[in-house]
Amino acid sequence: MKFVLQLGFTHYRNYLDLARAAEKAGWHSLSMPDSLFFPRATESDYPYAETDAIRGYLEHSEFIEPFVAMASMAAVTTRLRFYPGVLKVPVRQPLILAKSLTSAAVMSGGRISLGAGLSPWREDFVYNGVDFDKRGEIMDECIEILRGAMSGEFFEHHGRHFDFGPLRMRPVPQQPVPILVGGHSKPALRRAARLGDGWASANTDVDTLKSLIDQLNAFRAEFGTLAREDYEIHGIDFSARTLDDFRRLRDIGVTHAGTVPWNAQVAAEDLPAQLDAVRRFGEEVIARMD
Repeated sequence: MKFVLQLGFTHYRNYLDLARAAEKAGWHSLSMPDSLFFPRATESDYPYAETDAIRGYLEHSEFIEPFVAMASMAAVTTRLRFYPGVLKVPVRQPLILAKSLTSAAVMSGGRISLGAGLSPWREDFVYNGVDFDKRGEIMDECIEILRGAMSGEFFEHHGRHFDFGPLRMRPVPQQPVPILVGGHSKPALRRAARLGDGWASANTDVDTLKSLIDQLNAFRAEFGTLAREDYEIHGIDFSARTLDDFRRLRDIGVTHAGTVPWNAQVAAEDLPAQLDAVRRFGEEVIARMD
């Protein structure tokens, strides 16, 4: 099992120091949240937690564009991987997104993955002129366009939402950027099984996570992707703290465990406490995982 440091509960000014410390401590990846803006009011409900609590977190948090964050941290590390967990893909123009993705992957030496999600907030779509009700269709087309762009060869696309003639985008990384599809709904799990190189969960408990992985694997069997040995399953259960907890996650099929190693009482700006937690987790869990 590999370990992913979740950066949603720190301040962006801590990113570079945490990246350096995580690399030394044996972490595999860092994942950062994506939020374009905070609308004063919303028509939406958040599917993975109480909406008012999430709105309170978003209102008082500051978010750096993930590609800027990943490039900055990649510049001060040599091994660590990075991905947004997850990026709101359909609200971004796919060719511009493809250029950002391939550029970051090339400049980092191939250390970028794409956590790809929809966004549950209607305003993310409406305020960007994107049809919220067609978000699933748009997501599928965006992934197809990203795949074409990463080939480095001429490709064209003629779909319901995007239409363009032959074009080529270069440079591209030596290996295509892995796409980790996020979401707990059946359409999201089907999309991850059909189009993804992996799946990324939101925070949940181990029993729910097992059920979701079982559903995902059933869809992978349906779409012929179950035999892929490189398929990644990124699971998050923030209640997991001990070595045995993470072994349980491994045993249900999690390949990459996302966690925050400091407790909820640590302030987002408290860099010393966070660095200490990152190092201790490396010694007590990562180094001992068999």
